[in-house]
Amino acid sequence: MTDIAKSKDSTRTNYIIQNWMRNRNTIEFIGLWEMIHNSDFKRIEFDAFKNQAGLNSFSLTPQRWIQNTNAVGIISKPGRYGGTFAHQDIAFEFASWISAEFKLYLLKEFQRLKEEEGKSKSLEWNLQRTLSKINYKIHTDAIKEHLIPPKVNKEKSNTIYASEADLLNVALFGITAKEWRNDNPERKGNIRDYASLEQLVVLSNLESLNSVLKKTGTNSKEKTTNIERNCN
Repeated sequence: MTDIAKSKDSTRTNYIIQNWMRNRNTIEFIGLWEMIHNSDFKRIEFDAFKNQAGLNSFSLTPQRWIQNTNAVGIISKPGRYGGTFAHQDIAFEFASWISAEFKLYLLKEFQRLKEEEGKSKSLEWNLQRTLSKINYKIHTDAIKEHLIPPKVNKEKSNTIYASEADLLNVALFGITAKEWRNDNPERKGNIRDYASLEQLVVLSNLESLNSVLKKTGTNSKEKTTNIERNCN
């Protein structure tokens, strides 16, 4: 904090820090930080400082704040190599008070990181959705090879496909595709298009597992038990 204050006025760093600390908004901020991170923080003394903030006679130094409230977010060290230090949360708040430019860049960087995070999650979701669709093809091929007799009409085969898909839907989502559509008539797509990233990962694994169980000739009861166990 001492170095940040020097960017404003290299000869009056202590005065700048004290001027910042006598502000009511500052006291509320650093007090809230302590309440979140410091179980030994003295809230009664904090309230006393907050009530005095705004008075012309009120002043507050880092040393007084630390001694009276048992604060840990700000550290004051005397001597040649001393100075006032703070946790980065508090340092960012102080720097934002010192410089409007810093505050603006900080906000812009936060927004950029949130956008990047959103893009990353969207990419991961799309990847898992694609993977689940690929596994669904493996899943349906296994159904066609092992469950559907050669001379079955299209309507009957679709029923078999649907029942196998709903086995996974009920295990994972607790609802069949038809029940989901009845409950969500305004939504486009199917239940799997609204699954979370974690659910898509599980679904992808379940489809692979189900196709293996079909090829090994596992009966329906054993297959259901295996799927439920892996889903849990």
